[in-house]
Amino acid sequence: MTSPNLENLVKIGKLKKEAVSRREFDGLVESGRTRLTDAGTSSLAMASRFDLAYNASHALALAALRWHGYRSDNRYLVFQCLEQTLGLGPEHWRVLALCHERRNVAEYQGHLDVEERLVADLMRVTKLLLEKALLLGKVT
Repeated sequence: MTSPNLENLVKIGKLKKEAVSRREFDGLVESGRTRLTDAGTSSLAMASRFDLAYNASHALALAALRWHGYRSDNRYLVFQCLEQTLGLGPEHWRVLALCHERRNVAEYQGHLDVEERLVADLMRVTKLLLEKALLLGKVT
């Protein structure tokens, strides 16, 4: 399945077309599922829970993009494509955009500013990503 928006991103060099790999898709979904489960461990530090949930969301968003036959090296763009890949609106990917911003500050400036509410919102959106990715995987 192709989307005019995704095809336009290919034309401008932001996405690459690449054959779908069921093995890669399944691996990304499993990675997302495992990390999301681990992020729910309340005894972990908030920073660890955030990191696990963020990486779970990225794995699942990338799985959806790969399912549609595209690849991106840009983490943020993978989240922005969720409307085309999983039908998720801005109210979902804005949470991921904020988390991406916070992750970058932590990664490049050494300061992670996350609160319990943000981690809860991130986990809620990531659970939705997992549900939708699992539905994609049932389509043959």
